[in-house]
Amino acid sequence: MARGSVRKHDGGWGYRIDLGPDPATGKRRQASRQGFATKREAETALRDVTSSMRDGVVPTRSVRTLGDFLDEWLELQRDRLRPTTWHSYGHAVTRIKAGLGRSKLQALAPLQLEHFYAELLASGGRTGKPLSPKTVRNTHTVLRKALADAERLGLVGRNPAAAANPPSDVRVEQSTWSSDELRTFLDSVRADRLHAAFVLLATTGMRRGEVLGLRWSDLDFDGGGLAVSNTLTTVGTGLVTGPPKTSRSRRQIFLDEGTLSVLREHRRQQNEERLSVGPAWNGSVDYVFTDELGEPVHPDAFSRSFRRRVAEVDLPVIRLHDLRHSYATLALKAGVHPKVVSERLGHATIGVTLDLYSHVTPSIARDAADVVASRILGDGDDWHHGRGV
Repeated sequence: MARGSVRKHDGGWGYRIDLGPDPATGKRRQASRQGFATKREAETALRDVTSSMRDGVVPTRSVRTLGDFLDEWLELQRDRLRPTTWHSYGHAVTRIKAGLGRSKLQALAPLQLEHFYAELLASGGRTGKPLSPKTVRNTHTVLRKALADAERLGLVGRNPAAAANPPSDVRVEQSTWSSDELRTFLDSVRADRLHAAFVLLATTGMRRGEVLGLRWSDLDFDGGGLAVSNTLTTVGTGLVTGPPKTSRSRRQIFLDEGTLSVLREHRRQQNEERLSVGPAWNGSVDYVFTDELGEPVHPDAFSRSFRRRVAEVDLPVIRLHDLRHSYATLALKAGVHPKVVSERLGHATIGVTLDLYSHVTPSIARDAADVVASRILGDGDDWHHGRGV
């Protein structure tokens, strides 16, 4: 029976366990690990190791570093992840290796990881600038996934990231435009060749990549809608096209007659451009939104164009993605059912929608209270005069 003990060490907690004699040399073997924030964490880790020993699953002692493991692990994910996801994992791995890459994989402890997260928050950016809590949480998520695989493969006895606490998820209030502000902006870009793209973003809440990946074959003018079945995104400086990330993102969106009219006019103008440039037009992919030669619009260039246009009008400064938030906020305030808004946005669940736009739900609740009470009590004056009794 393995024997172990827990003790306080250098401001934290750790454990030591007797592994029994080495089968080859007969010498006594011990394993120890430090860096747990609490005694309970150390005791839990000790129980896990003891249980693994009883089951005959004890990781072979190794000097492999975290950096070496992450390099190997990331390469294995290349064919398992979407290119954009794999690229973002690569950024996280780069950050982790910069701070913890030389640490022994089997010696990592939760407290060490929490110190690392604190360093990222303080000065973890490329230029020494603080990273946002969201970025640090994403880094933690990648590290936790990687170490979960290390545990599954028997390289470590326990996933230390599972016991480490990442920074709190600080929710930043969304910046949005009112309906009047949206109308002012759309009027100001009426002459822009991508005016229809801005209208589509504003009236559907679609994502940037979904709009730029839209093909004419995805549009159904007779049925009054479109299919979100393709996206155009970036990996580094290159463009990547492919299906939406999740099944809920693949969806049908009904369009209002005003938006359909704008898209019809956009198609007419694009046909004129195609005829004017002749063979120079790239017709290999039938994108709805292109440059003057039929090439796809680069997402970053589209965002830069939006920023320039916003700077030209007297409106609050928002990001291109905030057009999506503006649509959702206006829809909910207008009384559109959250389930419908959730489906149009392509959210995984209605809960995601309600959580993201929790600042809108109090007004919805107040409206619901007024509507239901008016049905029950009738007009307020009638009630106060005793006619509702």
